[in-house]
Amino acid sequence: MRSCRILALALIAGSAGAQDAGTGQDVIPGGPAWVHHAVVYQIYPQTFYDSNGDGIGDLNGVIAKLDYVKSLGVDAIWLNPFYDSPFNDAGYDIRDYYKVAPRYGTNDDARRLFAEAHNRGLKVLFDYVITYTAIDHPWFVASTQQLPNPHSNWYVWTDNVWISQPGGGWVHGFGQRNGNFLSNFFWNEPALNYGYGTPDPAQPWQLPTDHPAVLALRAEMKKVMRFWMDMGADGFRADMAGALVKGRDPKHETLGYWREVRKILDADYPQAFTVSEWSGPRDALDGAFHADFYHWVAGFNDIFQKESWRIGNGTTDGHSFFDREGKGDITSFLGPYLRDYEATRGKGYICLPLGNHDIARLNNRRTTDELEMIMAFGLTMPGVPFLYYGNEIGMRQLEGLPQVEGCYKPRAGARTPMQWTGGPNRGFSTAEPSRLYLPVDPAPDAPNVADEEADPGSLLNRVRKLIALKHSESALAAYARFAPLYAEKNAYPFVYSRAGGGETLLLVFNPAARAASAEFEFPAGYRTLRLLAGKDIQVIKGERTVRIEVPGGTYAIYQTVN
Repeated sequence: MRSCRILALALIAGSAGAQDAGTGQDVIPGGPAWVHHAVVYQIYPQTFYDSNGDGIGDLNGVIAKLDYVKSLGVDAIWLNPFYDSPFNDAGYDIRDYYKVAPRYGTNDDARRLFAEAHNRGLKVLFDYVITYTAIDHPWFVASTQQLPNPHSNWYVWTDNVWISQPGGGWVHGFGQRNGNFLSNFFWNEPALNYGYGTPDPAQPWQLPTDHPAVLALRAEMKKVMRFWMDMGADGFRADMAGALVKGRDPKHETLGYWREVRKILDADYPQAFTVSEWSGPRDALDGAFHADFYHWVAGFNDIFQKESWRIGNGTTDGHSFFDREGKGDITSFLGPYLRDYEATRGKGYICLPLGNHDIARLNNRRTTDELEMIMAFGLTMPGVPFLYYGNEIGMRQLEGLPQVEGCYKPRAGARTPMQWTGGPNRGFSTAEPSRLYLPVDPAPDAPNVADEEADPGSLLNRVRKLIALKHSESALAAYARFAPLYAEKNAYPFVYSRAGGGETLLLVFNPAARAASAEFEFPAGYRTLRLLAGKDIQVIKGERTVRIEVPGGTYAIYQTVN
């Protein structure tokens, strides 16, 4: 063994952290039991299915396709924002937290969506966006007034429009108020005021986290959460979850808010599931969320999302581990991942999303076999997999699309309409093509559900089988133990084991176009290996080690048989 593999094995030696030291049993994080074996399907509502022919998807369109969603074998849906909005940022700029945007339908449609999903055994997560609002939210409009009012301090305002503040995000000279406001993303998304962790006495506008206005805002946002939970939601994804309190936050007041929310959920909605967009699991899983997305961690881009960097920056820099060129480095991902994984075992889950609305599609000039391998990896790693709509059929990352509602590259190319058929508008809408939210894939061979339903070897049907495998194997539970067995710098393959419920799996991934081999220690005592997915490879069992020979572009999932 070379040093990097020894380090990886040392981090998980004896599956430390994967079992309770006293009992040797799997450590299962708190939260609803349905999550432990779950797969979540993300739906971008404006491009999923258009039920009324206006060129934009809607909630009734989601309802119409729930049987398809159920057929995938997934357990839950995450819906991107469907609130009333001016749509300068695709609905993340919220104008009314308590109202469905008319283009999507009504609150009654949302209520019916929750009920219809539940009738099919599906949970529904909403997008909880509470770090900023739209610039024309009534709260912000009130805060722009010079005379004090109940919403004056619900946003971060300085006390002098002529004095600039260090750092970006400040908008100058807006409205009647003598001050500048802080934006949290786009300039027209003013930051809600959760206070400053260490207010500067020389800047009296920096409110402490226990200021009455801050506490009133926090109470209102909890009311928003309860509103949608009471309507029938089963949890939420929290947008920019780590960006509440401004400046330094030595008392972890941002985490404090989320812990308060967790207490409400545990008491009143014990089956609710929450996942954060934090990319900091040591914080997010510390008594707050059940899971944390890992997609903004640098190492994540080194497995299969370098495309976002390439497209967004117009370069060819970087190499993904799952590129066929075989120049990736699994250790750049695995090093930080293992440290976070070990630190959070038993507290919650780290999620590796299989695409989402902010990053490029997985199919950026990839084959069906290559996409299947990525799906197999994402569905067999620890945690709760989130599958982005359309990636199950291999929808392609499109290029050269117009910016729509803030979806600059690579976002626009990953948010195009779901491709249901090979017919007009790919079955997404009956509107004229010019009225579509974004163009559909114009290629004659554009992947679509209808064609793939009829093809047993399609990516769609392969993904269904992988999801079924995740449900059937106890060693693929979200909490089942994870141990890298072979992970060398700038080398292939990547080999790991999962173990739980008395079962052990061996998983091998070689995305490179060339053959690769590996030798590693593997738990003794098994008689043979049974192939569950992928292709059989040459496995030579020694007295203390296992040696494998892996053809290029091959993965295998084996179950040990005693």
